[in-house]
Amino acid sequence: MTDEQLGPMKLIFNYNDIFYSFFYDDLSGCIHRSREYAINYVYSGEMILDNGTEQIHVGKGECVFIPRDHHITMYKKTKDGEHYCGIFLMFTRRFLREMYSKLEQRKVPANIPKLDSGVIKLPKTVELASLFASMTPYFDPEVKPKDDFMNLKLQEGLLALLHIDKRFAPTLFDFNEPWKIDIMEFMNENYMYEFTMEEMAHYTGRSLATFKRDFKKISDLTPEKWLIRKRLEVAYAKMKEGGKKVVDVYAEVGFKNPSHFSTAFKKQYGISPTAAFV
Repeated sequence: MTDEQLGPMKLIFNYNDIFYSFFYDDLSGCIHRSREYAINYVYSGEMILDNGTEQIHVGKGECVFIPRDHHITMYKKTKDGEHYCGIFLMFTRRFLREMYSKLEQRKVPANIPKLDSGVIKLPKTVELASLFASMTPYFDPEVKPKDDFMNLKLQEGLLALLHIDKRFAPTLFDFNEPWKIDIMEFMNENYMYEFTMEEMAHYTGRSLATFKRDFKKISDLTPEKWLIRKRLEVAYAKMKEGGKKVVDVYAEVGFKNPSHFSTAFKKQYGISPTAAFV
């Protein structure tokens, strides 16, 4: 067992790719982007998933499927006087390959389509209810399950998905490399987040070397310099047209602090942001 303190009010335990989460405050959301497929069960409290266009509310006793490489903001909150507690099952490529080799029906019929890309709130089935009821004793951090036992729980979770919808099979058992997506589209949608170069490459379906090479074809700037310019341009528009101040925009566009923002702004426009909009 490994545990990670995320602050005095948050605690996560990881048991062999099964995560038990405790959130004792409602102060902020977290940006989630997992490289693997997963299901998230809400034991108590509430989870709100925001993909930028809609919000999905997941209440006590409900479960959602989260696709691989899906970018979403999670808010985990108190509900009906109960703090958030949840169980997150992550299905790695290695685990899915092992399961695919064990299943009797190894070939997925060609006429079954994959699921649409997006979060899916799962129906309340007997299989899921039984699975999570058997896992709740491990909310007690003093009770430490064995890895092989938790692997069985991952298998249960996978089988529960396969019985819910036939489209889960071609979706989960697709072991092809991710498709390349448009770099500029990704950058324009995600410029405000702190992605490393390696993460940007992965999320656009490229190796790091290919990402750098493809980026060179579409911009004279490095990805880091492009991000700074993009953030400044958006901040400039917000302050000029929206009347916002530095304290209102610097974090919104991805800068860590107002000092860093002001320095970059002056370098770009030759004047400090406070002097530019007086």
